[in-house]
Amino acid sequence: MHLDDAYAPAPKRARLEIIPLIDVIFFLLATFVLFTLSLNKIKSIDVTLPSGESRPLVEDRTVYLQTTEGGAFFWKQGDASAPELLTAAELPARLAHYKRTEPHPRVLVRGDSKAKFGTTVVALDAVRLAGLAQVSVETLVTPTGK
Repeated sequence: MHLDDAYAPAPKRARLEIIPLIDVIFFLLATFVLFTLSLNKIKSIDVTLPSGESRPLVEDRTVYLQTTEGGAFFWKQGDASAPELLTAAELPARLAHYKRTEPHPRVLVRGDSKAKFGTTVVALDAVRLAGLAQVSVETLVTPTGK
């Protein structure tokens, strides 16, 4: 061993710099994204659509049963018909007749702005006793007799 070797600086070790590597990766990623976005050109084809033929509208045969504050009921069958005022005593016979005459009977129970829930329960009980399976309760408040 020489005396000069003892005082010689130690050989430098190689360092891997990661920051320039990250910069290169981001540059490649940005280039790839911009290149793929330029490839997506939306093309459309003119299509001649067939014209629709008019079919007769299916008549709404749903019964809208509205309860009122005084315990009366408004019976309305379909959207186009006028509501009829019924009492609680007339309701079961009317529901039974509706079930016999309609192949798919549906009842929608609704209330006016001042109707109590007890009147609605009376209507629901009458519908249940008539044996109607498709019954719904509307949660919107409608004006009386609508």
